[in-house]
Amino acid sequence: MPRPLTGLRVRLVVAFAAVAAAATVTTGALTFREARTGVLQQSQDTVIEAFRDRVDALAPNYPYPPSRADLASLAADVARGGRSAGWRVLAVYRELSATSSEGDAFGELSPALREAVRSHPATVFQRVSEHGRSSLVVGTPVVHAGPDADGWKVSDLELYLTVPQQEEQGYVDALVAAVERATVPALALAVLLALLAARGVLRPVRELRRATRDIARGRLDTRLAVRGSDELAELSHSFNETAAALEESVAELRRMEAGARRFAADVSHELRTPLAAMSAVTDVLDEDAAGLDDDTATAVRLISEETTKLASLVNDLMEISRFDAGAAGLHLDDIDLAESVRRTLAARGWQDTVETELPVPGAVRGRVDPRRLDVVVANLVANALRHGGPPVRVRLTATEAPPGAPGAAESAGRSAVIEVRDAGPGIDEAVLPHVFDRFYKSDTARSRSEGSGLGLAITTENVRLHGGTVRAANHPDGGAVFTVVLPLRRPGADAPAAGRKS
Repeated sequence: MPRPLTGLRVRLVVAFAAVAAAATVTTGALTFREARTGVLQQSQDTVIEAFRDRVDALAPNYPYPPSRADLASLAADVARGGRSAGWRVLAVYRELSATSSEGDAFGELSPALREAVRSHPATVFQRVSEHGRSSLVVGTPVVHAGPDADGWKVSDLELYLTVPQQEEQGYVDALVAAVERATVPALALAVLLALLAARGVLRPVRELRRATRDIARGRLDTRLAVRGSDELAELSHSFNETAAALEESVAELRRMEAGARRFAADVSHELRTPLAAMSAVTDVLDEDAAGLDDDTATAVRLISEETTKLASLVNDLMEISRFDAGAAGLHLDDIDLAESVRRTLAARGWQDTVETELPVPGAVRGRVDPRRLDVVVANLVANALRHGGPPVRVRLTATEAPPGAPGAAESAGRSAVIEVRDAGPGIDEAVLPHVFDRFYKSDTARSRSEGSGLGLAITTENVRLHGGTVRAANHPDGGAVFTVVLPLRRPGADAPAAGRKS
């Protein structure tokens, strides 16, 4: 049977892979963030420090207030300090501005950054991404020596620097690629570890499954080896305790069952001898009953009837005991089943009471036990006459058994079907599942009945002994119908082995 995708192994592997993926992604994200911050911070600090040093060194050498030409010269001089890094500088004094490269629009500079430089006398920076390119924009005000006693003060001169960060972005991209490359091996390692862990976890589970199946097959002495002291070891220990308790309970039930069977068999056997003597006496009393007074004759006939019923019950009990003990066997003979049914009805005087629908002689032949077939037909017909309504019909046909049916191999697929139908009120739906149970009576208020309560149970055992089936149902046109299917074995075919009923 294929393993479902929701099996424990799959769930363990998926869980390990999910945890590994989450750990890898989280670790990679944290590592990337820290590395990116470190790279950018180092580059940023270096650029800002170099820019401020350059401005502090050059700005005092230019006249103040500056002209436009002075601004252009100052911007060019500052930009030369970072020529290898691609510096672009913008110098602004009030309404005047000039860049280190003629015609440079300096589009990276945002109004917010300019406002921050004007309102805070400190160096301000901002990272800008435009068209997939990252740049660092730095702005700083310039201080100069004023005529007042306070000395140095912030002027209206501002310098702005733009530095491309392609190299830093390359470092960041390399980090991303490294994290991506590390994710696949991490997931593969996680799956491998998950398979190893699942193997270790599922080994006791598989052992538990095998042990459970062995218990279900009747091997109640099955036990599990307890390893370690974890939850699985506790589960194995609990299983062993349960199996031991079950084995003890089943053994006790079997002892009780065997004792009950021996008791029934012994009682039945011991009753046969006195019953035989009682039957002989009642036969004599029946012959003399006509010469007795009415009360005595009635008592004699009652004793005779009850003795006959008791003898029948004892015989049925002994028959059931043989089935329970597995001692019942088949004595097969190649017979004409239609003729066997006719003999059964004739022997009991039912040929004028029961309607038959039988095939021509020789049409349905097979190897069956004649005595047990007689018991099957007689019990079903007697049950129909006793609990159903007239007319009672017996029908025999032959049919092809479906492939794989019991007895199909040795009978070339043929089976005999015996139907016994009555025209009574039928069987209550609540009663149908129990009609073949021993001593079952549909009317619980009826403490006495004409039968022993074992007839249909004996019928079932005889049919099973032949490898056949029997079922009860209500006919659509009214009444109950009992159907027996018996495989028709070829001459020389072996009988199925007699087995004890479980």
